[in-house]
Amino acid sequence: MREPIDRRRLLMFAAAVTGGFAMEFSKARAAASRRLEPLRSIDAGVLNISYHEDGPSDGPVAVLLHGFPYDIHSYVDVAPMLAAKGCRVIVPYVRGYGATRFLDSKTPRSGEQAAVGADLLALIDALGIKRAVFAGYDWGGRAACVGAALWPDRCAGLVSVNGYLIQDIAHAMAPAKPPRELAYWYQYYFQIERGRAGLAANRREIARILWQQWSPNWHFDDATFDRTAMAFDNPDYVDVVIHSYRHRYGLADGDPRYADLERRLAAQPVITVPTITLDGEADGVNPAIDGTAHAAKFSRRLDHRIIPHAGHNLPQEEPEAFAAAVMDVIKA
Repeated sequence: MREPIDRRRLLMFAAAVTGGFAMEFSKARAAASRRLEPLRSIDAGVLNISYHEDGPSDGPVAVLLHGFPYDIHSYVDVAPMLAAKGCRVIVPYVRGYGATRFLDSKTPRSGEQAAVGADLLALIDALGIKRAVFAGYDWGGRAACVGAALWPDRCAGLVSVNGYLIQDIAHAMAPAKPPRELAYWYQYYFQIERGRAGLAANRREIARILWQQWSPNWHFDDATFDRTAMAFDNPDYVDVVIHSYRHRYGLADGDPRYADLERRLAAQPVITVPTITLDGEADGVNPAIDGTAHAAKFSRRLDHRIIPHAGHNLPQEEPEAFAAAVMDVIKA
């Protein structure tokens, strides 16, 4: 009589386990399909910027800026966390991504650092925002650093992944250690026309490889990747990306409208606003450091944090840690 009872228990256990896996799989699919919606748009500087907004209109403002090759869904969890704490959250598509568009077909499709910094200022001007926390990683972290350095009266605080990201273009040709050079393969590929053609033909394939290399602990699924990859269909994506990686090595001229800003950035200005810098412990393109190398570039740095398990796309991989840094800057 005992065997049927054991078999029945075994079947019940198997059903429970299978049901649990199915529930977790369903949750994962739901999370991957969730989008930062609705989107709004506003004319700001040379762009019509597409952005998501969340939280109370009278809360402290946080502008969250994404990098290459990602999109606003790097903040799909961070944005609602901050909104729930009373923040007004603005998450824009950077120039060349998503539904953000240039207003004039004749405007150079520049991806230089001064351009993305100027876009940030133009956005908060257009939205009537006097001061905001600027937070980001990769291109977005660079835009945030540029904004904080050039317009500190408009920046209530800074959160920057990988520290001080203002490019020292005058010394860009100094070689790094070979492992670091290996991680930059895509930057060198983009210097030649074969690389431009490759990006145009294989933008999704290149992005997927970079996601895997830069975030080895992040096991994203196809739905998560596809949600972001749609942003690469922007008609200006290739031109902006290629210009960004050529300009930073001094191999492409900048847009003359940003020449004065680039001169100011060439001085490697100190950032004077309250700042928290972050590094992902498993970042595959910019290895984590203890923060001392950049310390002199922040006169009011509150903290430098190394986030366990996180790779390059830190806000999407470890949203709680990123949101906590933003809130700590706001409190400061």
